[in-house]
Amino acid sequence: MSQFTDSLHEVFERFGRIDARRMFGGHGVYHGGRMFALVAGDTLYLKTDADSVAHFDRLQLPAFEYNRNGKTMQMSYRQAPAEVFEDRDEAAVWARRAWEAALRSGQPPKPKKPRTKGAR
Repeated sequence: MSQFTDSLHEVFERFGRIDARRMFGGHGVYHGGRMFALVAGDTLYLKTDADSVAHFDRLQLPAFEYNRNGKTMQMSYRQAPAEVFEDRDEAAVWARRAWEAALRSGQPPKPKKPRTKGAR
């Protein structure tokens, strides 16, 4: 795991326990079995939906994009504001918004993978 991804445990300490799992060259960030954030290229993106996207729009935070078959695809994740890394209370507020968007998405929680010996 990258130092950046490892640092998120401290960033979100006031929100609660998080787990990061490798996915597609980055990491998914989970709380309570639900993915509420993702890390790509040492950039944190938080889950959004119709109820929360205005907070991100107000700050003009870009959506996570990737290329698929020559087309640019956007996901329902937006770049986290800088305050997340400067203020643990703000980090908890933004994490809760993202986690609540994940809850509203209707996606079932992912079961935790069993740890193998020597795994962190």
